[in-house]
Amino acid sequence: QVQLVESGGGSVQAGGSLRLSCAYTYRTYCMGWFRQAPGEREGVAYITTGRSTAYADSVKGRFTISVDNAKNTLYLQMNNLIPEDTAMYHCAAHDGNFCSRGSNGYTAWGQGTQVTVSS
Repeated sequence: QVQLVESGGGSVQAGGSLRLSCAYTYRTYCMGWFRQAPGEREGVAYITTGRSTAYADSVKGRFTISVDNAKNTLYLQMNNLIPEDTAMYHCAAHDGNFCSRGSNGYTAWGQGTQVTVSS
């Protein structure tokens, strides 16, 4: 079972930046970042072992997902943050050999790290 531990969340003003980290025990073909706001879960960014990436329209151009295999760490660089980005952010590992934008198939989840953006 993949184990995931996020860090790096915090409180920032609009326009600021944060970098989230997710330490993993081993990497699956597709890993992603999701965010959970009250009543809503949204897939934010995804990356494959081939380093193909995909993003939600709401974060495209502002967020960047990356991975450092030597450090067993997944990252989410978040720039130009807006209040609507406020949420609990989770990293997740998909159990198949493909990526899905929804949460189905992601069987390992971290505990989450809170991001709060004030206006």
